[in-house]
Amino acid sequence: MSHLSVLAVDDEQPALDEMRYLVGRCALVARVECAPSAADALRLLRQTSFDVVLLDVRMPGLDGIELASVLARFSAPPAVIFVTAHEQYALDAFNVDAIAYLLKPVSEERLARVLERVNAQRSEHASHEDLLDVLAVELPGRTMMVARSEVEWVEASGDYIRLHTGAGASHLVRLPLGVLEEYWGPHGFVRVHRGYLVAVRAVRELRSDGAQTFVRVGNQDLPVSRRHLRELRDRLVRHVTRPLK
Repeated sequence: MSHLSVLAVDDEQPALDEMRYLVGRCALVARVECAPSAADALRLLRQTSFDVVLLDVRMPGLDGIELASVLARFSAPPAVIFVTAHEQYALDAFNVDAIAYLLKPVSEERLARVLERVNAQRSEHASHEDLLDVLAVELPGRTMMVARSEVEWVEASGDYIRLHTGAGASHLVRLPLGVLEEYWGPHGFVRVHRGYLVAVRAVRELRSDGAQTFVRVGNQDLPVSRRHLRELRDRLVRHVTRPLK
């Protein structure tokens, strides 16, 4: 059985206490922490990871919808469940990829069912990630296994992708680039263009040449589209400033 870590966020202390109690009674939950504001929650989420965030909508300062929008840009975002007394924000909630929208007062049974669904999705996602740690490349008379750690950049090629390794080899695999981005994104890969996915660890240089920006991966210069430039810069900064272990 998986065990979830949960962060409950509400500016009203009685509601926060009630949420802590209900979550703590769920057998799937291993850890519960609370935050009295979205700003406090964001500070916690930048220090440690949570599987689930239970989030009120209307709070002073940064509200729940705004916080969920920020979390959606995390490389491995937590599942967001809104818990609120207000019906009118449901559409906004699902526009930021909320898993559920629960109206107060929330029953223990209803909350447990939603957490069970989150846990099932998380377990399924983890099993798929394990399968994609290593990709099978079909060659005449044999199958070669290419580990994610060997790959420096990936190129879209019609219905296929081409894996480029640090050793200079390239391998064709039948898999959409978007699917690989979903599973490799939390493991240090970032989309730089509709046709390219790169390993942040392999980036040697980021430069502009007039209106076009390029990223150097190994000995290859790849174009960076304007819509992906900010995310690439953010990921590079986090990579070079990560704490020593």
